[in-house]
Amino acid sequence: MPDYKAPLRDMRFLSDEVFDFAATYQAIGATDATPDMVGAILEEGAKFCEQVLAPLNRNGDEEGCQWQDGVVTTPKGFKEAFAQYVEGGWNGLAADPAYGGQGLPSSLGLMMGEMVAASNASWAMYPGLTHGAMSAIHAHGSEEQKQTYLTRLTEGRWTGTMCLTEPHAGTDLGIIKTRAVPQADGSYAITGTKIFISAGEHDMSENIVHLVLAKLPDAPAGTKGISLFIVPKFLPNAEGEAGERNAVVCGSIEHKMGIKASATCVMNFDGAKGFLIGELNKGLNCMFTMMNHARLGTGMQGLSLGETSYQGAVRYAIERLQMRSLSGPKAPEKPADPIIVHPDVRRMLLTMKAFNEGNRALAYFTAQLLDLSHGQDAEQAAEAEDLLAFLTPICKAFMTDTGLEVTNLGMQIFGGHGFIREWGMEQLVRDCRIAPIYEGTNGIQALDLLGRKVLGSQGKLLRGFTRIVHKFCQAQAEHPQLKGHVAELVRLNQQWGELTQQIGMAAMKNPDEVGAASVDYLMYSGYVAQAYLWLRMAVVAQARLDAGSDEAAFYQAKLATCDFYFQRLLPRTVAHLTAAKAGSEGLMKLSAEQFAL
Repeated sequence: MPDYKAPLRDMRFLSDEVFDFAATYQAIGATDATPDMVGAILEEGAKFCEQVLAPLNRNGDEEGCQWQDGVVTTPKGFKEAFAQYVEGGWNGLAADPAYGGQGLPSSLGLMMGEMVAASNASWAMYPGLTHGAMSAIHAHGSEEQKQTYLTRLTEGRWTGTMCLTEPHAGTDLGIIKTRAVPQADGSYAITGTKIFISAGEHDMSENIVHLVLAKLPDAPAGTKGISLFIVPKFLPNAEGEAGERNAVVCGSIEHKMGIKASATCVMNFDGAKGFLIGELNKGLNCMFTMMNHARLGTGMQGLSLGETSYQGAVRYAIERLQMRSLSGPKAPEKPADPIIVHPDVRRMLLTMKAFNEGNRALAYFTAQLLDLSHGQDAEQAAEAEDLLAFLTPICKAFMTDTGLEVTNLGMQIFGGHGFIREWGMEQLVRDCRIAPIYEGTNGIQALDLLGRKVLGSQGKLLRGFTRIVHKFCQAQAEHPQLKGHVAELVRLNQQWGELTQQIGMAAMKNPDEVGAASVDYLMYSGYVAQAYLWLRMAVVAQARLDAGSDEAAFYQAKLATCDFYFQRLLPRTVAHLTAAKAGSEGLMKLSAEQFAL
């Protein structure tokens, strides 16, 4: 397994130099989050991830979770690591102080989340689902529910889940069968089966708080009839502590391709006592709070696993001797040259580096918007919410698709050794493969982006982002070193709007045009968004070099990687543009029966 080293220098480059998180923290009233404090928190977080979580990663994959009569045991060391995580205050880092949290900015929590997932993706699922449950209860729960559940979730004594999927209903939540029958005491009896429930049962906390989607017997059909319920494993007693066992049991756990140390559970609710959160028949709105949190976290998994893979691949490429350079020996004193001298290996490494650093910039840009959405400036918060709505499906889908590409390239650089378990590169591919699937498949994210967010807003959400890009390009149009890249971004930014209009016009005649174009549209959007962020990074890097920085190598590498992105990766937009404009006819010609011929 590659040794993970938190990329603190790159993280601070983005937070301090590119996005100026410190100014945002001051603007939203997070005055305690000074650069020195943030630096200290990240350094301590890096130590925990490198020294505690990373050493458990391979053993967790090999041991997996064990199920016996409804009880799930996590791999050796997982429970102790979670106790250490809670004791260190990491669980409540960005949580509301009113319920025991530290009240630090959401962006800082996401930066910590990057390191956690990079060091141990399976273990990261347990606190990750808890943080999602906390966000939903904080946004939609009653004050009594917050005091009962949120305080204990923040403390880490209890953990949380979200229970959406059923055996017959994956993405189509409108056809769920789980029922909630009103009881005389104001509670509800929840009956049904949920599948693919991450962290649904385990031995790491005193209690597990399930957020469950269900329908009342007289609920309207479809998604308009869904409500959300808090269903704890142990019912709170008079003091609010875990008391009587509720009628919810883990029927089994899944045997999976990856993230094997994350318990993926079948949960059976047999008249379990549940408590309504939010309004009746408005459960999907409440759950979207949790789902959007989870989607950003899933996008971060693509970045995190890609980063670990890259670190392993770079070290291997420097040490592995194989053949001579085509332009002559580079290590004549050795029997062969290190493979990092070969152009194709460099192509793979630079692709990994460019996507990782671009995805980190996209994630941190989005994290800054999350901070601003919680600020006191109502107009600024509303603008940030719109940008978040637009960028969330891009973060989830683009970052996980490219993260999977990165981990595949990392394994490829190792050659046959990458296919062998002992090196750990194949585990990163397996662990990453779920990311484009769960929390809404990437195809669903693409439909959400194009159908709901862009066309559904008559282009408003897209224009909110393209205006930012346009203003940046105007300011940098005559940049001495970067104006060529700026001109290309100007062209693509304009083309983005034209593509959107063309698809929208076609969809007015045939709704299938949206589904036919959506995935290519999302990928096009991701590449253009990253081009903007790469130029923001390049402008800062060039300014630091012009000022005579003593970290010239770091900034020069940024500029060289930006050039690579524009030369080798951004041209992929041509293929996505062409495919998105091709229409639905070619997809719909075959009958269902003809696929089987």
